[in-house]
Amino acid sequence: MSEQVRAPTPAEATLTQVESEDDHNQQSYYKYVSSCDSVEEDLSPLAGLKVIDLTRIVAGPYCTMILGDLGAEVIKVEVPGTGDEARKWGPPFVKDSKDTCYFAALNRNKKSICINLKAKKGQELVYDLARKCDVLVENYVPGKLRQFLLDYENVQTVAPHLVYCSLTGFGPKGPYSKRPGYDVIAASMGGLLNITGPKDGEPCKVGVAVTDIATGLYAHGAIMAALLQRARTGRGQKIDCNLLSTQIACLINVGSNYLNAGLEARRWGLAHESIVPYESFLTSDDRLLTVGTGSDKQFVSLCQKLELMPLSEDERFISNQCRVENRAILIGLLRNRFKEKTLCDWLDILEGAPFPYGPVNNIAQVFADPHVQEIGLVKQMQHPTTGTIYKVVGPPVDFSEGVNAVRLPPPILGEHTEQVLTQLLGYSQDRIHSLKASHVIQ
Repeated sequence: MSEQVRAPTPAEATLTQVESEDDHNQQSYYKYVSSCDSVEEDLSPLAGLKVIDLTRIVAGPYCTMILGDLGAEVIKVEVPGTGDEARKWGPPFVKDSKDTCYFAALNRNKKSICINLKAKKGQELVYDLARKCDVLVENYVPGKLRQFLLDYENVQTVAPHLVYCSLTGFGPKGPYSKRPGYDVIAASMGGLLNITGPKDGEPCKVGVAVTDIATGLYAHGAIMAALLQRARTGRGQKIDCNLLSTQIACLINVGSNYLNAGLEARRWGLAHESIVPYESFLTSDDRLLTVGTGSDKQFVSLCQKLELMPLSEDERFISNQCRVENRAILIGLLRNRFKEKTLCDWLDILEGAPFPYGPVNNIAQVFADPHVQEIGLVKQMQHPTTGTIYKVVGPPVDFSEGVNAVRLPPPILGEHTEQVLTQLLGYSQDRIHSLKASHVIQ
């Protein structure tokens, strides 16, 4: 078996100018050349990568958690004494502990260090981290880090290799650029609330912070792309992600409907604007079953399963366009049919169907589902110091040759300060004691 050698980090590499061998396109470019010959046994895709995490709440921590799952060493920099605001977002709390479930959901696979960013020595400490790390992610209010000389323009002078990613409410340009942003504000301004909720009811907030999550996912992908570009150029760069732009991008077909057809969106409840049937139906035991037929062929199969074959030949329902135009009539017929049997009866009848279907589950039913249990999606870990047992939803992505895994429990505030300062930065104990005494670190 061939040896697995990890990519060098900036701390182990030298920046070398290389001349192209192509005589017709001679150009100079830069690449990192490793000075480390060690064999890497960790098969995680991002093994050896180091991330400075200056984020709090949801979008940023979700992004850095994904990087941590993929093997990056994530160093979560927190405010001494208080830390990430999500540490206080309880109840509920993890069983037999004071840790909030909110914080636990977003902060596995991270090391916590506490630095006073207002102090000059604290800022110098972050510069030292930047020299050793590959990525910095932050979601401070625009302009705040500039006050601490930790904005991109200042940091890149000491760490030009660094990929610096900012997550904000509205981005660095435009009239709203200085505003703080939360998920629900971007979801409100970006149209999501207006298209979510009962057909004849008020706008509704989605049950989880999907705009935050989507922004974190966009940021994670952008960071990966910037790292690939750095492998060619040797240079880092600034990445800007924001909640509002992400939310508008996530409007997909609804946004396209307006831009290309002038169609203003409306709320459809459990139904779909452009596909019929594609919604939830009440069964005889008052459970909801969601069915979606995305093609005419799937609609015919549904009619077969429901023993309503005449509907598949009815001119009013012969195509999706016809079914959309005659939505009320068709949905009324289907609702009457689904009310004749229990959810379990219908699940038995639909087994093996070529169209997608599934029950509307509450959260207990989600985690009790035999499929969810068999694939082992829920992971359990115990904190080595406190003994607290955490259960988390593990990474939803599997690699054939890589490891994407839960490794570390959510950290105690400042748990790894000394470890990072000694092992990564090489600080002496005297220097660490001095920083503690001057309240620069915790």
